[in-house]
Amino acid sequence: MEMASKLHTVDWIVLSITLLFIVAYGTYVTRKNKNVTDYIKGGSDSKWWTIGLSVMATQASAITFLSTPGQAFHSGMGFVQFYFGLPIAMVIICVVFIPIYHKLKVYTAYEFLEGRFDLKTRSLAAILFLIQRGLAAGITIFAPAIILSAVLGWDLLTLNVIIGFLVIIYTVSGGTKAVNVTQKQQMIVIFCGMLIAFYMIMSQLPADITFTKALKIAGASGKMEVLDFSFDLNNRYTVWTGILGGTFLMLSYFGTDQSQVQRYLSGKSVRESQLGLIFNGLLKVPMQFFILLIGVMVFVFYQFNPSPLNFNPGANIEVVKSKYANEYQQLQDEHVKIENSKKILFSNGFQPEEKQQILDLNTRDLALKAKSKAIIDKIDEENTLEKIESNDKDYVFIHFILNNLPRGLIGLLLAVILSAAMSSTASELNALASTTAMDLYKRNVKKERSETHFVKASKWFTLVWGIVAISVACIANLFDNLIQLVNIIGSIFYGNVLGIFLLAFFIKFVKGNAVFIAALITQAIIIAVYFLDWLPYLWLNLLGCALVMGTAILIQSFLPKKPKLKLSEV
Repeated sequence: MEMASKLHTVDWIVLSITLLFIVAYGTYVTRKNKNVTDYIKGGSDSKWWTIGLSVMATQASAITFLSTPGQAFHSGMGFVQFYFGLPIAMVIICVVFIPIYHKLKVYTAYEFLEGRFDLKTRSLAAILFLIQRGLAAGITIFAPAIILSAVLGWDLLTLNVIIGFLVIIYTVSGGTKAVNVTQKQQMIVIFCGMLIAFYMIMSQLPADITFTKALKIAGASGKMEVLDFSFDLNNRYTVWTGILGGTFLMLSYFGTDQSQVQRYLSGKSVRESQLGLIFNGLLKVPMQFFILLIGVMVFVFYQFNPSPLNFNPGANIEVVKSKYANEYQQLQDEHVKIENSKKILFSNGFQPEEKQQILDLNTRDLALKAKSKAIIDKIDEENTLEKIESNDKDYVFIHFILNNLPRGLIGLLLAVILSAAMSSTASELNALASTTAMDLYKRNVKKERSETHFVKASKWFTLVWGIVAISVACIANLFDNLIQLVNIIGSIFYGNVLGIFLLAFFIKFVKGNAVFIAALITQAIIIAVYFLDWLPYLWLNLLGCALVMGTAILIQSFLPKKPKLKLSEV
């Protein structure tokens, strides 16, 4: 069945009303921003629940609701370990970062670095942020464009432009406050939509399959292995990578990434900002666990219902038209036989001693999927006009939504995914513009300018970064998994930036020249380590942080010390 045929008039109505309300509401309530404090810091009057929801919405992009269920469908619940370091990071940021930022009344995180080190270190940290966040903003636009491309049959270029400019409208108009107030509405839509999706999955399982039985079925297929205490560096997601690498990634992201710092800089007080982050720390891990659980339940659903060999509809269309169609159909037929075998086992009352049989069937099915991907990759190599992606993790959840939910709910779940895209992209554009305006433009403008001038400049920078993000989205291709791609981009830069901030907070004898040189060396090494594939990407955060701190301390020890003035010279 074609995906596009599943989108009915009522879905269009639900989807359109939800998105247009968010854009109109955000534009209307923040139309009177007059100065830099209002535009960049949202008037510094946000309550803790607004901060908490805004922080959560900034991180929870469309990629979260698009890729995470697909990640769980294929690999199980282990990905939740990635977030184990988040609560630890929230406590550290509340104790160390927030009081300093509020005391200094900074507009951006990087403004603090100039006072501690020098202008070039501030500019370098800001530029590193602009590079990684500019790339990530493009990915957060590209993710929902893939979905609508599958649903509507529109080309990705058109969709990237439409989604990007929808966000630009209210972000340019209202600045930080527009982002904050719209993200509350977006998170309400997201929470309601995911709860409804979970209910609908469970309601469509066979009558005798309770939630407990569904968990047993998932466990028999190895999908409920949440904790991995191994020290295998080839394993991306373990308790140790989550607690160590994850803590450093979250410290970097929430403590030094302006897209997040700007959310809690808008707090009415230190206490409101701290409560907002603690709220996020307490709710985020359960939320990610729940989203992964939805993906696992989708896996259980497809143990009783037919599923495609590959969930990417575009790839399947190209296969049918290719010379490999018969070979692919043979794989599909074998896939159906395996599905029927598993359905008989589960329908007859799954017994624990049958677990090995189920695992063997899953292994055979994975081998078929690998062969199908190899065929799609061959077609992609022969097709020079457009990318044909064999990876289908990002299509699993949308396939379920479009083919199994009733009218109206499809529109609501699409609104969930697009709301998440808009909220995350808006925060990113807002932060990119603020950093460009305050850390690069304002700091290097020699003439005295009015508040109105810098508000207008911030709006223009928002528009420019919006166009850059749309451009990145237009040339982006799927990676192994979108949620991994965003985290990989962050991990390449975040550890270095975090190390700079930790040096600023705790290592008082290290000065600007040493930090600047160490940061340049560290960034080059981290990029090399990633492309040489020496470490899983989460460890890059810890490596980058330790490397820049150690290198800066070493360089400082070799730099000539300024001679102390004699009393007679004072």
